[in-house]
Amino acid sequence: MAYILNIETATTNCSVSLSKDGETLVLKEDNSLNYSHAESLHVFIDEALKTASLEASQLNAVSVSKGPGSYTGLRIGVSAAKGLCYALNIPLISVDTLKSLAHQVLCEDDAVIVPMLDARRMEVYSAIYDSKYVKIRDTEAQILNEDSFKQYLEKHKVHFIGNGVDKLKTLIAHSNAVFVEDKLPSASEIGILAYDKYKKNDIEDVAYFEPYYLKEFIGLKS
Repeated sequence: MAYILNIETATTNCSVSLSKDGETLVLKEDNSLNYSHAESLHVFIDEALKTASLEASQLNAVSVSKGPGSYTGLRIGVSAAKGLCYALNIPLISVDTLKSLAHQVLCEDDAVIVPMLDARRMEVYSAIYDSKYVKIRDTEAQILNEDSFKQYLEKHKVHFIGNGVDKLKTLIAHSNAVFVEDKLPSASEIGILAYDKYKKNDIEDVAYFEPYYLKEFIGLKS
């Protein structure tokens, strides 16, 4: 039996879940348009443990969404996860943000899933998965245009999900395009992915683990 605390902060959704053997027991999240991670994350962690009547000492691992996504959001989530793992001497597990987002889509066998997160202007972070959630194109920072995903749309139904969908809708009007709107990565999908990695002892080095930013951080001048 494994209790895993799951943390998702890659976008504006500050999300925490507590899972037992991959099954979500408790979900706490603020799925709003504003970042509330600094104020809400530790509150949600405490509430999730209390709701499940668990002590932190009963956790077997902590998992965290590793990116890509918001620089600040990812760092807050990873810092919290690492702090808990240090204090409790338990494993740290990282979960690909786009893969967990793809798991929100249930589709026909021949379909393709494209999770995409806003990366400013007409750029998105995206990857491509088949209907069984096997990655068929690596994660990229991709500038969208009218020909984006053309080779997949010509052969498959393509389900697009994430906060990058609004940009794509302005460019593509293909009959095979399915736009799953108003969805963000959530800790509710992380539990089963984290449990699979926990069983394989697929864990991170707590001291050296860093979020997967994909692009280098560039500070904006004030």
